[in-house]
Amino acid sequence: MKILVTGAAGFIGYHTARKLLERGDEVVGLDNLNDYYDVRIKQARLELLGKLPGFRFVKLDLADREGMAKLFAAEKFERVIHLGAQAGVRYSIQNPLAYVDSNLVGTTNVLEGCRHNGVEHLVYASTSSVYGANTNMPFSVHQNVDHPLSFYAATKKANELMAHTYAHHYSLPVTGLRFFTVYGPWGRPDMALFLFTRNILEGKPIDVFNYGRHRRDFTYVGDIAEGVVRACDRVATGNADWDSDRPDPGSSRAPYRLYNIGNNQPVELLHYIEVLEQCLGRKAQMNMLPLQAGDVPDTWADIEDLTRDVGYTPATPVEQGIRAFVDWYLEYYKDGGPSDPKVTNLG
Repeated sequence: MKILVTGAAGFIGYHTARKLLERGDEVVGLDNLNDYYDVRIKQARLELLGKLPGFRFVKLDLADREGMAKLFAAEKFERVIHLGAQAGVRYSIQNPLAYVDSNLVGTTNVLEGCRHNGVEHLVYASTSSVYGANTNMPFSVHQNVDHPLSFYAATKKANELMAHTYAHHYSLPVTGLRFFTVYGPWGRPDMALFLFTRNILEGKPIDVFNYGRHRRDFTYVGDIAEGVVRACDRVATGNADWDSDRPDPGSSRAPYRLYNIGNNQPVELLHYIEVLEQCLGRKAQMNMLPLQAGDVPDTWADIEDLTRDVGYTPATPVEQGIRAFVDWYLEYYKDGGPSDPKVTNLG
């Protein structure tokens, strides 16, 4: 198939595009290569994708309405995987307007492109952050999520609502995937695993928020990419049993589906750090701190629906996934250290 992957220079976008290319799809990768984090790692990801047959890169901002319309009209994509976004919980507190441009305006431009150009299926990225103040575990797409704790989460919840209206009015099949703390090789430098690794190797203390009592549904990026591709292959359909008297937030009469995509095995942050210490052969100096603004103590994904519908089966324990990340990190930065990220984000 001919598939557009937005955010192709990003962490999940790179791994997803690679999986599509390796099975023989034609992939057009879109990214604006912004400087939210070190652009060099984005360029390195693109360089690797460019070595695979079937890949083309387009540098374009999602918020560029005219440019996006021209791209969709010219390419006539069969499927779209929309992973491009302004990420980060803490940064959304500092700079909410960046999230308006990328996550709201940008996603509208993607929806319009799909609507007007016969796209068969749109798969888009949401986030576990939409669960916000919810504490009923494990998190289920059949729960209401009306109390986000960050503007980032609010824009992602808005994306889900926007997608539903396009499914309803224009019969555009859409599938939303709520990602749960993704980690692994080629990860984002603003994420905790990246920052912890750098500081431990440099003998510097690491900031451990909520005194290390966080529990996160850490999910290996290879498992995530497999799930995204499987979801793309299964075109969303309406739920004939949907009841407007008892509306299910995870489906609709329209061709609209929502899924959690996680590991279904929460891990305490202190254990996560302990595994990292073992992989690095060094102990961490920990600066214990209270919970950060906009953060939630725990996440835990109910993935039953995605497993049932597409056969999603995450299979990578943190011990294996962190080892893969550390091996990549040591190889990638063997000739020098990474730039200093300004944001710590557990996801």
